[in-house]
Amino acid sequence: MLLILLGVLVLHLIILILLIVSTAASAWSVDGKSSYDLWYHCKTDNGGYNCSPTSSNDWIQAVQALMILSVLFCFFSLIAFVFQLFKLVKGGRFFFTAIFQILASVFVMCGAIIYTVMRDDTSTPNYGYAYVLAWVAFPLCLISGLIYIVLRKKE
Repeated sequence: MLLILLGVLVLHLIILILLIVSTAASAWSVDGKSSYDLWYHCKTDNGGYNCSPTSSNDWIQAVQALMILSVLFCFFSLIAFVFQLFKLVKGGRFFFTAIFQILASVFVMCGAIIYTVMRDDTSTPNYGYAYVLAWVAFPLCLISGLIYIVLRKKE
């Protein structure tokens, strides 16, 4: 049982790291000379590196908010898991943790879908690693939430 709990905890920490990196990294869209992320647009000009804030479009602000919410809910889920691990009665399920984790997966999925639909394909044709990390974090987060629903506390 200890190995299962340790495995779930490690999976949860990996998901949290993926979400933080995908939210903060500067590579949601890339081409040869520039990169776009949720916060800045950076490009290489005459040997220098120039960054400017992203546009203030409603859709990019929605993606920013959803990604921040996914990180927060994943973190709160981790705190709830540790709390429930010590306070939950024997045989109880981790429903509270599961709800937070599933909400985090829904938020990251919605953010990535909005970014996919609304981004300008003509300026940057390629998706970056942060975008891919967001899509990798989504199923992992969902699977983790489903594991928490099935998981029971045993002595």
